[in-house]
Amino acid sequence: MPTGRTGGADRPTSRSGLRGAMHSTSLFVELLRTRPSLLVGAMAALQVVLWTLVPTLFYTAPPGQLPLVLAIGHEFQFGTEFGPPLAFWLAEIAYRLAGMFGVYLLSQLCIVTAYGVVFALGRILVGAPQAAIAVMLMAGIAVFSVPTPEFGPAILATPLWALCLYHYWLGTERGNAIYWVALGVDAGLLFLTTYAGLVLIGLLLLYSLATRHGRAQFETIGPWLTGVAMVAVLFPYLIWLDLSAHIALLDLATIVSNVRIWLWLLLTLVLSHAGLAILVGLGAGPFGSEAAPPEILGTALPASARRFVYVFAFLPALVMGLFALFTRRPENFLAAPLVVMSGLAVVVAAGERIRIRHQYIIGYAWAALLVLPALLVALVVVVQPWIFAIDLSVGRPADDMGQFFGDSYARRTGRPLEIVAGDQALAALVALAAPSRPSLFMPSAPADRPRVTRADIETKGAVIVWLATDSAGREPPDIARQFPGLAVEVPRAFERRGQGRMPLLRIGWAMIRPRAP
Repeated sequence: MPTGRTGGADRPTSRSGLRGAMHSTSLFVELLRTRPSLLVGAMAALQVVLWTLVPTLFYTAPPGQLPLVLAIGHEFQFGTEFGPPLAFWLAEIAYRLAGMFGVYLLSQLCIVTAYGVVFALGRILVGAPQAAIAVMLMAGIAVFSVPTPEFGPAILATPLWALCLYHYWLGTERGNAIYWVALGVDAGLLFLTTYAGLVLIGLLLLYSLATRHGRAQFETIGPWLTGVAMVAVLFPYLIWLDLSAHIALLDLATIVSNVRIWLWLLLTLVLSHAGLAILVGLGAGPFGSEAAPPEILGTALPASARRFVYVFAFLPALVMGLFALFTRRPENFLAAPLVVMSGLAVVVAAGERIRIRHQYIIGYAWAALLVLPALLVALVVVVQPWIFAIDLSVGRPADDMGQFFGDSYARRTGRPLEIVAGDQALAALVALAAPSRPSLFMPSAPADRPRVTRADIETKGAVIVWLATDSAGREPPDIARQFPGLAVEVPRAFERRGQGRMPLLRIGWAMIRPRAP
């Protein structure tokens, strides 16, 4: 039933009775009290600007697994061994529309959408000022756990995860059918993004069945509308799963490896809350506190709302361990969506009155956590090559690599380069940057649904690349086993944009000529 809260509006009423007890109020606290929406909007705008411009201006290669994401999306397959297709498709569409700037912008729009949804849910539960605090705390988590420029299923799942929780709460508390339909669409899109969405969908179902109020919802049309909407969104993908997917039992070694990955994920999640702990410690710590600290007032929470926040802040990370029993891809263990409710859980635990004992320090600390990481990344990319000889993946000259191998293949064969193979990280960069946008050969693809096969390589030809470790550029043993009898070319040395004291990037390569017609 409705909570009856009126704390959702941005109102200055929480200031009453407090100004007289204080000599001064920082701008940060004043904005929290009177303009929480403005503060959250400024945070979102700064997030988008910084983390879109910094990688666009300073990265010469996409970070992390993003080249692989784009290589998978380039094929527009319904599904791959890396999971459902939505994130890969959206990455490719953004790249075709606006290049890497578009992909980085898409990633940031996902993050700030998650901020906005948590703020909207927090306004209903604890009021706008405390909801703004929850979003501020999310910034402290994102610094350590979410590589926001690295768009992929984890980044796209984050706002969808938050939207599922938001629409579920509105559907159960307000009973409006539109919220149940929205929940079904959110859940369908989440499952189209990652199989980890099963964790949240399953927990929402179990949570409903475990509470009297939740069970009562099944006597209404709402949950059934959710199921219909979710199936409607998933229908084409469900047909593909029925026709092409197969279930194979995992061996014990894979399960043990998955359990280790899950335990490492739990440890990572704990460590990723370091920024949140810093903000909480500075804001509520007893050392050197003011005599009359300002307070941010919220609204009283019923037990059902408190339980909802705690369950979905902590339980998903534990249930994620079920993936250890059936997933073959460690990418299914996502960290980013699991921290969506952490900030709100801290705010709920703090109570109706949140005292900010270090009101000036906390404002500076929050701004530093928001701004400094992006500036430090830019500084590291520029300065690090002059200090340490460490090969940063974002500093590799992707455009030069793609142009060289694409042109070399075209000159020798008279055909555009269609397939790249070898070292997956390097091959994905070449596949992204070559003028012809060749396909990436992935030997791990299941036999029933590969996009590029060995027969395709023999027919169309390919360029095989690897990181050269000697002057001869001999191929590594694993590549030699995959492609026996390669005619190795002279290694190609590439200069980075910020070369500094780094050695040249030496790429070994070989070419498989296309079969003559």
